[in-house]
Amino acid sequence: MANINSVFGGGFLKAEDLQGRNIKVKISKVEVKNFDDGDKLIVHFDGKDKALVCNKTNASIIAEVTGKNDTDDWNGESIWLVTKKVEFQGKLVPAIRVALEPPAQAAPTKAAPKPAQPAPSDNDGIEADDVPF
Repeated sequence: MANINSVFGGGFLKAEDLQGRNIKVKISKVEVKNFDDGDKLIVHFDGKDKALVCNKTNASIIAEVTGKNDTDDWNGESIWLVTKKVEFQGKLVPAIRVALEPPAQAAPTKAAPKPAQPAPSDNDGIEADDVPF
């Protein structure tokens, strides 16, 4: 049987699509689309099928991160998509937020020896191609 999220997933990103990861993406195109509740920015990414319906908060963050208020100038800019809990209709729900860099990982509560790890990459080891959206 089919998963309902794959059947009714639509062409727009949801927090679940990030699979709990922080993803670095490159903006390929920004357009305006009319919805029942008004116009919204739709941000497309290189190599991705799904686009982000950009709310005012995320649009403001992209403008700050890129230093560009004109959405035409966002093409080619790299941003991070992260999952954050936000309040919606009185409940905390996961939502996609834009960031300049991925959030720092929380420090362990106990001092423990660190296992040997490969050197971190500029995108925290998560390639945009590794997440299917």
